[in-house]
Amino acid sequence: MKRWFPIVLPFVVLAGGVIGAWVLIAARQEVETRPPEIRLPLVRVVEVRPQTIQLRVSSQGTVMPRTETALVPEVAGRVVAISPSLVNGGFFDTGDILLRIDPRDYELALARTRAEFAQAEHKLAREFAEARVARREWRALGRGEPSPLTSRSLQVAEAKAGLASAKAMIEQAAYNLTRTKIRAPFAGRVRDKQVDLGQYVMPGVSIATIYAVDAVEIRLPIPDNELAYLDLPLRYQGGNVKSQSLPIVRLRTTFAGKGHEWSGRIVRTEGEIDRKTRVVYAVLRVDDPYRRGADQDRPPLAVGMFVEAEILGKVVENVVVLPRAAMRGHNQVLIADDEQRLRFRTVEILRADREQIVVQNGLSAGERVNVSALDVVVDGMKVRMMKREEPEIPAPSLPTQLGEKT
Repeated sequence: MKRWFPIVLPFVVLAGGVIGAWVLIAARQEVETRPPEIRLPLVRVVEVRPQTIQLRVSSQGTVMPRTETALVPEVAGRVVAISPSLVNGGFFDTGDILLRIDPRDYELALARTRAEFAQAEHKLAREFAEARVARREWRALGRGEPSPLTSRSLQVAEAKAGLASAKAMIEQAAYNLTRTKIRAPFAGRVRDKQVDLGQYVMPGVSIATIYAVDAVEIRLPIPDNELAYLDLPLRYQGGNVKSQSLPIVRLRTTFAGKGHEWSGRIVRTEGEIDRKTRVVYAVLRVDDPYRRGADQDRPPLAVGMFVEAEILGKVVENVVVLPRAAMRGHNQVLIADDEQRLRFRTVEILRADREQIVVQNGLSAGERVNVSALDVVVDGMKVRMMKREEPEIPAPSLPTQLGEKT
């Protein structure tokens, strides 16, 4: 057995393998073939709802004073008094005395001109008396009409001119005396001060820069392609713009870590288009920028503050507002039909920005627009739809009154 075992063993193993393979083949189950499952892409759609909206244009700018002037003395002299309001940032009212110049030289000049006026009056009275005597003597001794020099009419005219000159000099001296008190021409604030007590000032040299606080203005740059959405007050020669038609603007800024809002109106556009940027500058005015409003924590709309502006423009009707993701190409959207197939639709777009598009024509109420990003889209492609109840971007609302937020 030991001699035959190595020879028989391979045949036994081979026979066992053949029997095992036959058993496996005999016990196998039939493979069920299935068609490949195609998973349809899931897309989000929004329902078309025509509405009336007001277009808005965003801009930004820096607050500037409406009226700003350099305070300049009209007479020379030494400063003898300065108002506590004449400091950087100080407030003052119309007619307040901001600075006094030493008036003694001008008081003396006024007294001297009054003395000269009295002398001129005396000279005129004397000339009148001498003219009466000359006419009486001429009637007694002379013949014909006397000459102006003989009748002293020329001397009387000269005395009258001297009296008028003396009177004008009194008025000039009195006016110069009033100029020693520099008064505020309007209610305002001091931007910069360049004078102090004891300093000698000269006429025509600026001593301070002041600006009015009744209103401030902001230059808002508006690109050319945004002008169609606004009713800007473009003036013609001799034409006036009604205040009711001026666009309302809402201002927003962050101060001390908190957001604040103001309202104003665009009152005019500047006379030229910027040559480099090709933008039009609209000028916004806000009245009473330093008045405390209902919000006690709101700071004044101070000069130099940087603000963001939202200009309320034209009101358009029967338009559709969609997220920017709905736009395909230049002027197309994808419509999901009743068979859940996507169809390309060419539409007329009124306005498009980075967040939303406004479609003017090409869509009907109730249609569903795809807002999902798809890598490959074929017209008629079948999809699964997930309707979104609310749009991501809220549609702009209709205008509010100017005084709603102050």
